[in-house]
Amino acid sequence: MLRLIRNNTFPVVWKRNCNVLMSTTPQIAEEVAKLLDLKAQLGEENGCSHKLILKTPKGTRDYNPEQMALRLGVLEKIISVFKRHGAETIDTPVFELKDVLTGKYGEDSKLIYDLKDQGGEILALRYDLTVPFARYLAMSKISSIKRYHIAKVYRRDNPATTKGRYREFYQCDFDIAGQYDPMLPDVECIRVVCEALEVLNLGPYLIKLNHRSLLDGIFAACGVPQSKFRSICSAVDKLDKSPWEEVKKEMIDEKGLDEHIADKVGKYVSQSGGVELIAELRKDKELMKQSVAVQGLDSMELLLKYCGIYKILDKIKFDLSLARGLDYYTGVIYEAILCGDDVGVGSVAGGGRYDNLVGMFDSKNKNVPCVGVSVGVERIFSVMEAKLANKGLKTRTAEIEVFVASAQKNLHEERMKILVDLWEAGVKAEQSYKKNAKLLAQLQHCEENGIPLALIVGEGELAKGEVTLRVVSTREETRVPRSNLIKEIRRQLKTLS
Repeated sequence: MLRLIRNNTFPVVWKRNCNVLMSTTPQIAEEVAKLLDLKAQLGEENGCSHKLILKTPKGTRDYNPEQMALRLGVLEKIISVFKRHGAETIDTPVFELKDVLTGKYGEDSKLIYDLKDQGGEILALRYDLTVPFARYLAMSKISSIKRYHIAKVYRRDNPATTKGRYREFYQCDFDIAGQYDPMLPDVECIRVVCEALEVLNLGPYLIKLNHRSLLDGIFAACGVPQSKFRSICSAVDKLDKSPWEEVKKEMIDEKGLDEHIADKVGKYVSQSGGVELIAELRKDKELMKQSVAVQGLDSMELLLKYCGIYKILDKIKFDLSLARGLDYYTGVIYEAILCGDDVGVGSVAGGGRYDNLVGMFDSKNKNVPCVGVSVGVERIFSVMEAKLANKGLKTRTAEIEVFVASAQKNLHEERMKILVDLWEAGVKAEQSYKKNAKLLAQLQHCEENGIPLALIVGEGELAKGEVTLRVVSTREETRVPRSNLIKEIRRQLKTLS
Protein backbone atom coordinates (compact mmCIF):
# COMPACT_ATOMS: atom_id res chain seq x y z
CA MET A 1 0.00 0.00 0.00
CA LEU A 2 2.86 2.39 0.81
CA ARG A 3 4.37 1.61 -2.58
CA LEU A 4 1.12 2.67 -4.19
CA ILE A 5 1.14 5.91 -2.22
CA ARG A 6 4.78 6.67 -2.99
CA ASN A 7 4.18 6.12 -6.71
CA ASN A 8 1.20 8.44 -6.51
CA THR A 9 -1.15 5.69 -7.79
CA PHE A 10 -3.54 5.60 -4.86
CA PRO A 11 -6.65 4.01 -6.45
CA VAL A 12 -9.77 6.16 -6.50
CA VAL A 13 -11.98 3.08 -6.12
CA TRP A 14 -10.06 2.03 -3.01
CA LYS A 15 -10.67 5.48 -1.50
CA ARG A 16 -14.39 5.16 -2.22
CA ASN A 17 -14.50 1.76 -0.54
CA CYS A 18 -12.61 3.20 2.43
CA ASN A 19 -15.29 5.83 2.86
CA VAL A 20 -17.85 3.06 3.21
CA LEU A 21 -15.67 1.16 5.70
CA MET A 22 -15.03 4.32 7.76
CA SER A 23 -18.69 4.64 8.56
CA THR A 24 -18.68 1.18 10.18
CA THR A 25 -15.15 0.70 11.49
CA PRO A 26 -13.53 3.65 13.37
CA GLN A 27 -10.23 1.77 13.54
CA ILE A 28 -10.04 1.48 9.76
CA ALA A 29 -10.96 5.15 9.43
CA GLU A 30 -8.08 6.11 11.69
CA GLU A 31 -5.59 4.01 9.70
CA VAL A 32 -6.82 5.46 6.40
CA ALA A 33 -6.45 9.00 7.79
CA LYS A 34 -2.86 8.20 8.70
CA LEU A 35 -2.15 6.86 5.22
CA LEU A 36 -3.69 9.90 3.53
CA ASP A 37 -1.64 12.18 5.78
CA LEU A 38 1.50 10.23 4.85
CA LYS A 39 0.66 10.56 1.16
CA ALA A 40 0.27 14.33 1.57
CA GLN A 41 3.63 14.57 3.35
CA LEU A 42 5.37 12.54 0.64
CA GLY A 43 3.82 14.77 -1.99
CA GLU A 44 5.12 17.90 -0.27
CA GLU A 45 8.60 16.41 0.03
CA ASN A 46 8.61 15.72 -3.71
CA GLY A 47 7.53 19.28 -4.41
CA CYS A 48 4.12 18.36 -5.86
CA SER A 49 1.73 19.37 -3.08
CA HIS A 50 0.42 22.43 -4.92
CA LYS A 51 1.27 24.78 -7.71
CA LEU A 52 3.40 27.73 -6.56
CA ILE A 53 1.67 31.06 -7.16
CA LEU A 54 4.14 33.83 -7.87
CA LYS A 55 2.91 37.07 -6.31
CA THR A 56 3.95 39.55 -3.67
CA PRO A 57 2.06 39.32 -0.35
CA LYS A 58 -1.01 41.50 0.02
CA GLY A 59 -0.10 45.13 0.71
CA THR A 60 3.47 44.84 -0.59
CA ARG A 61 5.13 45.40 -3.97
CA ASP A 62 8.32 44.96 -5.94
CA TYR A 63 10.13 48.02 -7.27
CA ASN A 64 11.77 47.95 -10.68
CA PRO A 65 14.97 49.92 -11.44
CA GLU A 66 13.05 52.96 -12.69
CA GLN A 67 10.90 53.07 -9.55
CA MET A 68 13.94 52.59 -7.32
CA ALA A 69 15.78 55.44 -9.06
CA LEU A 70 12.79 57.69 -8.33
CA ARG A 71 12.61 56.52 -4.70
CA LEU A 72 16.32 57.05 -4.04
CA GLY A 73 16.14 60.50 -5.61
CA VAL A 74 13.24 61.43 -3.30
CA LEU A 75 15.03 60.10 -0.21
CA GLU A 76 18.25 61.95 -1.07
CA LYS A 77 16.35 65.24 -1.28
CA ILE A 78 14.55 64.65 2.02
CA ILE A 79 17.78 63.62 3.77
CA SER A 80 19.44 66.81 2.51
CA VAL A 81 16.69 68.80 4.27
CA PHE A 82 17.14 66.83 7.49
CA LYS A 83 20.91 67.35 7.42
CA ARG A 84 20.46 71.07 6.74
CA HIS A 85 18.75 71.25 10.13
CA GLY A 86 21.56 69.39 11.91
CA ALA A 87 20.03 65.91 12.23
CA GLU A 88 22.10 62.74 12.67
CA THR A 89 20.78 59.27 11.89
CA ILE A 90 20.23 56.03 13.85
CA ASP A 91 18.78 52.58 13.14
CA THR A 92 16.77 50.15 15.30
CA PRO A 93 15.67 46.50 14.83
CA VAL A 94 12.79 45.79 12.48
CA PHE A 95 11.08 43.90 15.32
CA GLU A 96 10.67 44.77 18.99
CA LEU A 97 9.45 43.06 22.13
CA LYS A 98 5.68 43.16 21.79
CA ASP A 99 5.33 44.83 25.21
CA VAL A 100 7.34 47.77 23.87
CA LEU A 101 4.76 48.40 21.13
CA THR A 102 1.43 47.63 22.81
CA GLY A 103 -0.56 50.39 24.46
CA LYS A 104 1.03 53.19 22.41
CA TYR A 105 -1.20 53.41 19.34
CA GLY A 106 -4.76 53.50 20.66
CA GLU A 107 -7.22 51.64 18.44
CA ASP A 108 -4.51 51.12 15.83
CA SER A 109 -2.81 48.58 18.14
CA LYS A 110 -4.86 45.92 16.39
CA LEU A 111 -2.76 46.58 13.27
CA ILE A 112 0.49 45.42 14.89
CA TYR A 113 1.99 42.32 13.26
CA ASP A 114 2.72 39.60 15.84
CA LEU A 115 5.69 37.28 15.26
CA LYS A 116 5.61 33.60 16.15
CA ASP A 117 7.72 32.95 19.24
CA GLN A 118 11.03 31.34 18.26
CA GLY A 119 13.33 31.99 21.20
CA GLY A 120 11.41 32.65 24.39
CA GLU A 121 10.53 36.27 23.50
CA ILE A 122 7.14 37.59 22.40
CA LEU A 123 7.94 39.84 19.45
CA ALA A 124 6.15 42.05 16.92
CA LEU A 125 7.16 43.94 13.79
CA ARG A 126 7.59 47.65 14.40
CA TYR A 127 4.48 49.72 13.64
CA ASP A 128 6.32 53.04 13.32
CA LEU A 129 9.75 54.53 14.06
CA THR A 130 8.65 56.76 16.94
CA VAL A 131 8.11 54.15 19.66
CA PRO A 132 11.42 52.36 18.87
CA PHE A 133 13.10 55.80 19.03
CA ALA A 134 11.63 56.43 22.48
CA ARG A 135 12.78 52.97 23.62
CA TYR A 136 16.25 53.74 22.24
CA LEU A 137 16.42 57.03 24.19
CA ALA A 138 15.36 55.35 27.44
CA MET A 139 17.78 52.42 27.02
CA SER A 140 20.72 54.64 26.06
CA LYS A 141 19.98 57.29 28.73
CA ILE A 142 19.97 60.00 26.06
CA SER A 143 18.39 63.28 27.11
CA SER A 144 18.82 65.28 23.90
CA ILE A 145 19.29 64.42 20.22
CA LYS A 146 18.13 65.62 16.82
CA ARG A 147 17.82 62.53 14.64
CA TYR A 148 16.39 61.26 11.39
CA HIS A 149 15.55 57.65 10.64
CA ILE A 150 14.46 56.12 7.34
CA ALA A 151 13.34 52.48 7.47
CA LYS A 152 10.51 50.07 6.77
CA VAL A 153 7.56 49.63 9.13
CA TYR A 154 4.68 47.14 9.08
CA ARG A 155 0.93 47.43 9.61
CA ARG A 156 -1.74 44.75 9.26
CA ASP A 157 -3.97 47.28 7.50
CA ASN A 158 -6.37 47.11 4.56
CA PRO A 159 -4.02 48.27 1.82
CA ALA A 160 -4.94 50.80 -0.88
CA THR A 161 -1.92 50.58 -3.14
CA THR A 162 -3.22 53.12 -5.66
CA LYS A 163 -3.19 55.68 -2.84
CA GLY A 164 0.21 54.65 -1.52
CA ARG A 165 -1.10 52.73 1.51
CA TYR A 166 0.73 49.46 2.08
CA ARG A 167 1.34 46.89 4.81
CA GLU A 168 5.10 47.22 4.38
CA PHE A 169 6.34 50.73 3.74
CA TYR A 170 9.07 53.24 4.45
CA GLN A 171 8.79 55.96 7.05
CA CYS A 172 11.02 58.98 6.98
CA ASP A 173 11.22 60.55 10.45
CA PHE A 174 12.78 63.71 11.86
CA ASP A 175 12.65 64.23 15.65
CA ILE A 176 14.03 66.65 18.23
CA ALA A 177 14.38 65.26 21.76
CA GLY A 178 15.29 67.40 24.76
CA GLN A 179 14.11 70.00 27.24
CA TYR A 180 13.80 73.28 25.30
CA ASP A 181 11.74 76.46 25.33
CA PRO A 182 8.11 76.18 24.13
CA MET A 183 7.41 75.83 20.41
CA LEU A 184 10.99 76.41 19.18
CA PRO A 185 11.59 72.75 18.23
CA ASP A 186 7.94 72.35 17.17
CA VAL A 187 7.98 75.14 14.60
CA GLU A 188 11.26 73.86 13.16
CA CYS A 189 9.66 70.46 12.53
CA ILE A 190 6.87 72.20 10.62
CA ARG A 191 9.47 74.20 8.67
CA VAL A 192 11.25 70.91 7.83
CA VAL A 193 8.00 69.54 6.34
CA CYS A 194 7.60 72.68 4.21
CA GLU A 195 11.19 72.47 2.94
CA ALA A 196 10.82 68.76 2.08
CA LEU A 197 7.59 69.31 0.11
CA GLU A 198 9.09 72.33 -1.65
CA VAL A 199 12.26 70.50 -2.71
CA LEU A 200 10.18 67.61 -4.06
CA ASN A 201 8.10 70.04 -6.15
CA LEU A 202 4.81 68.25 -5.44
CA GLY A 203 2.59 71.25 -6.07
CA PRO A 204 0.38 73.17 -3.62
CA TYR A 205 0.11 71.83 -0.09
CA LEU A 206 -1.38 72.76 3.28
CA ILE A 207 -0.27 71.94 6.81
CA LYS A 208 -3.07 71.55 9.35
CA LEU A 209 -2.25 72.35 12.99
CA ASN A 210 -4.01 71.61 16.25
CA HIS A 211 -3.16 70.94 19.90
CA ARG A 212 -4.05 67.88 21.97
CA SER A 213 -4.58 69.97 25.13
CA LEU A 214 -7.08 72.11 23.25
CA LEU A 215 -8.92 69.00 22.04
CA ASP A 216 -9.05 67.64 25.60
CA GLY A 217 -10.41 71.00 26.74
CA ILE A 218 -13.08 70.90 24.02
CA PHE A 219 -14.10 67.36 25.00
CA ALA A 220 -14.32 68.37 28.68
CA ALA A 221 -16.35 71.49 27.85
CA CYS A 222 -18.77 69.38 25.79
CA GLY A 223 -19.27 66.85 28.60
CA VAL A 224 -17.31 63.92 27.15
CA PRO A 225 -16.29 61.60 30.02
CA GLN A 226 -12.52 61.67 30.49
CA SER A 227 -12.37 57.91 30.05
CA LYS A 228 -13.62 58.39 26.49
CA PHE A 229 -11.22 61.22 25.46
CA ARG A 230 -8.87 58.95 23.50
CA SER A 231 -11.59 56.94 21.77
CA ILE A 232 -13.48 60.12 20.78
CA CYS A 233 -10.18 61.58 19.58
CA SER A 234 -9.73 58.52 17.33
CA ALA A 235 -13.21 59.08 15.91
CA VAL A 236 -12.56 62.78 15.21
CA ASP A 237 -9.33 61.73 13.48
CA LYS A 238 -11.44 60.11 10.73
CA LEU A 239 -13.00 63.42 9.65
CA ASP A 240 -10.44 63.82 6.87
CA LYS A 241 -11.77 60.61 5.27
CA SER A 242 -15.41 60.41 6.44
CA PRO A 243 -18.29 62.93 6.67
CA TRP A 244 -19.39 64.21 10.06
CA GLU A 245 -22.57 62.12 10.07
CA GLU A 246 -20.54 58.89 9.89
CA VAL A 247 -18.15 60.06 12.61
CA LYS A 248 -21.07 61.13 14.80
CA LYS A 249 -22.71 57.71 14.31
CA GLU A 250 -19.49 56.02 15.43
CA MET A 251 -19.31 58.23 18.52
CA ILE A 252 -22.87 57.34 19.52
CA ASP A 253 -23.21 53.70 18.42
CA GLU A 254 -19.67 52.41 19.00
CA LYS A 255 -18.23 54.77 21.63
CA GLY A 256 -21.41 55.15 23.66
CA LEU A 257 -21.51 58.97 23.59
CA ASP A 258 -24.79 60.85 24.13
CA GLU A 259 -26.08 62.44 20.93
CA HIS A 260 -26.30 65.99 22.35
CA ILE A 261 -22.65 65.75 23.49
CA ALA A 262 -21.61 64.50 20.04
CA ASP A 263 -23.39 67.49 18.47
CA LYS A 264 -21.47 69.87 20.74
CA VAL A 265 -18.18 68.26 19.72
CA GLY A 266 -19.26 68.57 16.08
CA LYS A 267 -19.70 72.35 16.36
CA TYR A 268 -16.15 72.77 17.60
CA VAL A 269 -14.37 70.39 15.23
CA SER A 270 -16.02 71.99 12.19
CA GLN A 271 -14.05 75.21 12.79
CA SER A 272 -10.77 76.18 11.16
CA GLY A 273 -8.81 79.34 10.41
CA GLY A 274 -5.78 81.24 11.70
CA VAL A 275 -5.01 83.68 14.50
CA GLU A 276 -8.58 84.98 14.31
CA LEU A 277 -9.89 81.53 15.36
CA ILE A 278 -7.81 81.73 18.55
CA ALA A 279 -9.40 85.09 19.38
CA GLU A 280 -12.86 83.65 18.69
CA LEU A 281 -12.29 80.62 20.93
CA ARG A 282 -11.08 82.85 23.77
CA LYS A 283 -14.58 84.37 23.84
CA ASP A 284 -16.07 80.95 24.61
CA LYS A 285 -16.71 81.09 28.38
CA GLU A 286 -17.37 77.35 28.78
CA LEU A 287 -14.18 76.47 26.94
CA MET A 288 -12.13 79.00 28.92
CA LYS A 289 -13.14 77.26 32.15
CA GLN A 290 -10.91 74.37 31.04
CA SER A 291 -7.29 75.12 31.96
CA VAL A 292 -5.98 72.66 29.35
CA ALA A 293 -7.89 74.53 26.64
CA VAL A 294 -6.32 77.83 27.74
CA GLN A 295 -2.91 76.18 27.70
CA GLY A 296 -3.54 74.81 24.22
CA LEU A 297 -4.63 78.18 22.85
CA ASP A 298 -1.60 79.92 24.36
CA SER A 299 0.66 77.37 22.70
CA MET A 300 -1.09 77.70 19.35
CA GLU A 301 -0.82 81.49 19.49
CA LEU A 302 2.93 81.27 20.06
CA LEU A 303 3.33 78.61 17.36
CA LEU A 304 1.52 80.71 14.73
CA LYS A 305 3.70 83.68 15.66
CA TYR A 306 6.82 81.59 15.08
CA CYS A 307 5.39 80.26 11.80
CA GLY A 308 5.20 83.87 10.64
CA ILE A 309 8.87 84.44 11.53
CA TYR A 310 9.85 81.24 9.66
CA LYS A 311 7.88 82.45 6.59
CA ILE A 312 5.50 79.49 6.47
CA LEU A 313 2.30 81.07 7.79
CA ASP A 314 0.75 81.02 4.30
CA LYS A 315 1.06 77.21 4.31
CA ILE A 316 -0.64 76.79 7.71
CA LYS A 317 -4.26 76.20 8.74
CA PHE A 318 -5.40 75.96 12.37
CA ASP A 319 -7.94 73.12 12.09
CA LEU A 320 -9.90 71.82 15.11
CA SER A 321 -10.86 68.63 13.23
CA LEU A 322 -7.24 67.45 13.21
CA ALA A 323 -6.89 64.86 15.98
CA ARG A 324 -4.24 62.23 15.04
CA GLY A 325 -5.52 59.15 16.84
CA LEU A 326 -2.25 57.82 18.24
CA ASP A 327 -2.27 57.78 22.03
CA TYR A 328 1.23 59.10 22.60
CA TYR A 329 0.69 62.70 21.36
CA THR A 330 0.59 65.28 24.17
CA GLY A 331 0.84 68.72 22.55
CA VAL A 332 0.90 70.30 19.10
CA ILE A 333 -0.08 67.99 16.22
CA TYR A 334 0.17 68.60 12.48
CA GLU A 335 -0.53 66.97 9.15
CA ALA A 336 0.44 67.95 5.60
CA ILE A 337 -1.87 67.35 2.65
CA LEU A 338 -1.40 67.97 -1.07
CA CYS A 339 -3.99 70.28 -2.59
CA GLY A 340 -3.64 69.56 -6.33
CA ASP A 341 -6.77 68.64 -8.29
CA ASP A 342 -5.28 65.34 -9.46
CA VAL A 343 -3.99 64.23 -6.05
CA GLY A 344 -5.98 61.86 -3.84
CA VAL A 345 -3.52 60.25 -1.47
CA GLY A 346 -4.50 61.93 1.82
CA SER A 347 -1.83 63.23 4.15
CA VAL A 348 1.84 63.04 3.07
CA ALA A 349 3.37 64.01 6.42
CA GLY A 350 2.29 64.17 10.03
CA GLY A 351 3.56 64.38 13.54
CA GLY A 352 3.48 66.25 16.80
CA ARG A 353 4.74 66.46 20.36
CA TYR A 354 4.99 63.36 22.56
CA ASP A 355 6.51 64.30 25.92
CA ASN A 356 5.57 61.19 27.95
CA LEU A 357 6.55 58.34 25.64
CA VAL A 358 10.19 57.96 26.71
CA GLY A 359 9.12 57.91 30.39
CA MET A 360 7.04 54.78 29.71
CA PHE A 361 10.29 52.88 29.13
CA ASP A 362 12.37 54.43 31.93
CA SER A 363 12.51 52.59 35.26
CA LYS A 364 12.36 55.91 37.11
CA ASN A 365 9.71 57.32 34.73
CA LYS A 366 12.16 60.00 33.61
CA ASN A 367 10.65 61.85 30.65
CA VAL A 368 12.50 63.25 27.66
CA PRO A 369 10.28 65.76 25.82
CA CYS A 370 10.12 64.99 22.09
CA VAL A 371 8.57 66.43 18.96
CA GLY A 372 8.84 65.06 15.45
CA VAL A 373 7.42 64.54 12.00
CA SER A 374 7.10 61.57 9.68
CA VAL A 375 7.13 62.13 5.92
CA GLY A 376 4.91 59.63 4.07
CA VAL A 377 7.33 58.78 1.30
CA GLU A 378 5.22 55.91 -0.13
CA ARG A 379 2.36 58.30 -0.86
CA ILE A 380 4.81 60.81 -2.29
CA PHE A 381 6.23 58.08 -4.56
CA SER A 382 2.71 57.29 -5.80
CA VAL A 383 2.08 60.94 -6.64
CA MET A 384 5.40 61.35 -8.45
CA GLU A 385 5.00 58.09 -10.39
CA ALA A 386 1.55 59.18 -11.56
CA LYS A 387 2.84 62.59 -12.63
CA LEU A 388 5.72 61.07 -14.60
CA ALA A 389 3.36 58.58 -16.26
CA ASN A 390 0.95 61.37 -17.25
CA LYS A 391 3.80 63.31 -18.84
CA GLY A 392 5.24 60.21 -20.51
CA LEU A 393 8.61 60.81 -18.84
CA LYS A 394 11.17 58.15 -17.96
CA THR A 395 13.46 58.14 -14.96
CA ARG A 396 17.12 57.31 -15.49
CA THR A 397 17.86 54.07 -13.66
CA ALA A 398 21.68 54.36 -13.71
CA GLU A 399 24.07 57.28 -13.34
CA ILE A 400 26.54 56.42 -16.10
CA GLU A 401 28.17 59.57 -17.47
CA VAL A 402 30.33 58.12 -20.23
CA PHE A 403 29.88 55.05 -22.44
CA VAL A 404 33.13 53.80 -23.96
CA ALA A 405 32.40 52.49 -27.46
CA SER A 406 34.54 51.17 -30.30
CA ALA A 407 34.17 51.73 -34.03
CA GLN A 408 36.09 48.67 -35.28
CA LYS A 409 36.65 45.07 -34.22
CA ASN A 410 39.13 43.84 -31.61
CA LEU A 411 39.40 47.13 -29.71
CA HIS A 412 37.82 45.88 -26.48
CA GLU A 413 41.16 45.87 -24.66
CA GLU A 414 41.69 49.53 -25.58
CA ARG A 415 38.23 50.27 -24.25
CA MET A 416 39.14 48.52 -21.00
CA LYS A 417 42.32 50.60 -20.61
CA ILE A 418 40.30 53.81 -21.02
CA LEU A 419 37.66 52.56 -18.58
CA VAL A 420 40.27 52.05 -15.87
CA ASP A 421 41.47 55.64 -16.32
CA LEU A 422 37.90 56.94 -16.10
CA TRP A 423 37.03 54.90 -13.01
CA GLU A 424 40.19 55.95 -11.22
CA ALA A 425 39.33 59.58 -11.97
CA GLY A 426 35.88 59.08 -10.41
CA VAL A 427 33.97 59.14 -13.71
CA LYS A 428 30.92 56.84 -13.90
CA ALA A 429 31.53 54.79 -17.04
CA GLU A 430 30.71 51.49 -18.71
CA GLN A 431 31.16 49.57 -21.98
CA SER A 432 29.48 46.80 -23.93
CA TYR A 433 30.31 43.29 -22.73
CA LYS A 434 30.57 42.17 -26.35
CA LYS A 435 34.04 42.33 -27.85
CA ASN A 436 32.83 43.49 -31.25
CA ALA A 437 29.49 45.23 -30.68
CA LYS A 438 28.17 47.28 -33.58
CA LEU A 439 28.77 51.00 -33.15
CA LEU A 440 25.14 51.85 -33.95
CA ALA A 441 23.93 49.48 -31.21
CA GLN A 442 26.32 51.07 -28.73
CA LEU A 443 25.14 54.59 -29.55
CA GLN A 444 21.49 53.51 -29.38
CA HIS A 445 22.17 52.16 -25.88
CA CYS A 446 23.41 55.62 -24.89
CA GLU A 447 20.30 57.34 -26.25
CA GLU A 448 17.86 54.86 -24.72
CA ASN A 449 19.48 55.11 -21.27
CA GLY A 450 20.10 58.87 -21.18
CA ILE A 451 23.87 58.56 -21.03
CA PRO A 452 25.19 62.08 -21.74
CA LEU A 453 28.57 61.28 -23.37
CA ALA A 454 29.91 58.54 -25.63
CA LEU A 455 33.63 58.05 -26.01
CA ILE A 456 34.43 56.35 -29.34
CA VAL A 457 37.69 54.46 -29.83
CA GLY A 458 38.89 53.98 -33.43
CA GLU A 459 42.10 52.75 -35.02
CA GLY A 460 42.80 56.13 -36.65
CA GLU A 461 42.29 58.02 -33.37
CA LEU A 462 44.45 55.54 -31.45
CA ALA A 463 47.32 56.06 -33.87
CA LYS A 464 47.17 59.80 -33.13
CA GLY A 465 46.70 59.38 -29.36
CA GLU A 466 43.14 60.70 -29.54
CA VAL A 467 39.54 59.58 -28.96
CA THR A 468 36.22 60.94 -30.23
CA LEU A 469 33.91 62.45 -27.59
CA ARG A 470 30.26 62.54 -28.64
CA VAL A 471 27.45 64.50 -26.95
CA VAL A 472 24.65 61.96 -27.19
CA SER A 473 21.74 64.42 -27.13
CA THR A 474 23.08 66.62 -29.99
CA ARG A 475 25.31 64.01 -31.72
CA GLU A 476 28.07 66.59 -31.83
CA GLU A 477 31.55 65.04 -31.93
CA THR A 478 35.01 66.37 -31.11
CA ARG A 479 38.50 64.85 -31.19
CA VAL A 480 40.17 64.91 -27.76
CA PRO A 481 43.82 64.04 -26.93
CA ARG A 482 44.08 61.17 -24.43
CA SER A 483 46.19 63.36 -22.17
CA ASN A 484 43.35 65.90 -21.90
CA LEU A 485 40.46 63.41 -21.78
CA ILE A 486 39.45 63.56 -18.11
CA LYS A 487 39.53 67.36 -18.05
CA GLU A 488 37.41 67.60 -21.21
CA ILE A 489 34.86 65.04 -19.93
CA ARG A 490 34.38 67.02 -16.71
CA ARG A 491 33.99 70.25 -18.68
CA GLN A 492 31.38 68.68 -20.97
CA LEU A 493 29.45 67.15 -18.07
CA LYS A 494 29.37 70.49 -16.26
CA THR A 495 28.05 72.15 -19.44
CA LEU A 496 25.36 69.48 -19.91
CA SER A 497 24.18 69.66 -16.30
